[in-house]
Amino acid sequence: MKKGIIIVIVIVVLVFLYGLATYNGLVTSNVNADTSWKQVEVNYQRRFDLIPNLVESVKGVMKQEEAIFTALAEARTRYSGATTANDKALAAGQVESAFGRLLAVVENYPQLKSAETVQTLMSQVEGTENRISVARLDFNNIVRDYNLKVMRIPSSIIASLFGFDERAYFEATEGSEKVPEVKF
Repeated sequence: MKKGIIIVIVIVVLVFLYGLATYNGLVTSNVNADTSWKQVEVNYQRRFDLIPNLVESVKGVMKQEEAIFTALAEARTRYSGATTANDKALAAGQVESAFGRLLAVVENYPQLKSAETVQTLMSQVEGTENRISVARLDFNNIVRDYNLKVMRIPSSIIASLFGFDERAYFEATEGSEKVPEVKF
């Protein structure tokens, strides 16, 4: 009889320890995903800080591209007002679309491409775009690992008990596969 009680206690303790370890693993993964998203946002902010400088450098030479400047400003405003990671990712996609058109304009104007200020800013933008790409990849990898923990049995039981839900991946916005077209 005593042996049976000890076995039951050991099983209960093991289940409790497993549940505790799983819960802590889910919390850690969730925080890692939040931290990774913040890194994406830091890189977006760097891009958004560079955009006005590039726009001002280009504006002096190109008054006719006002629509691109307006679209960039509006997209930056939408990003600033977004509250969720998904809304921010959507707004960032809109910034990327307008920004892609601006970059295409710069490429098509030799006098802009050769301007030292524009060259410096373009170099910084290129580095920032690379950082954003790496940060997005890192974020999606962390979200994948987290989502696997949330979906796999038996950790999915702990996840559902404590309200851990799947997280959304960063996905490219619709139409982002198209190269921006600039007509003169």
